[in-house]
Amino acid sequence: MAKLTIDELRAALKRLPDWQLAQGREAITRKFQFVDFDAAFSFMSRCALKAAAMDHHPEWFNVYNKVEVTLATHDAGGVTQKDIDLATTMDGYAAMSGGR
Repeated sequence: MAKLTIDELRAALKRLPDWQLAQGREAITRKFQFVDFDAAFSFMSRCALKAAAMDHHPEWFNVYNKVEVTLATHDAGGVTQKDIDLATTMDGYAAMSGGR
């Protein structure tokens, strides 16, 4: 899968307003917050199943009700449509779980 051009990436991020470019690397990142650990873990479980089905694996960090996600396609050396698709799915799962 080809890495997105900067114009394609900017257009995609307009549709994903809670995501931003990661500092120091070609990736996108977002911080999610949930009501408690159970909601955060439920979100991560849903995302993990979807990511596995896509053969795409997020970098993430969880403490209690917070989940920090970074997405990049390592084989492409940056952000691809696969990352945008997973970010969009994650936003939907977060909304279903009461995340912000």
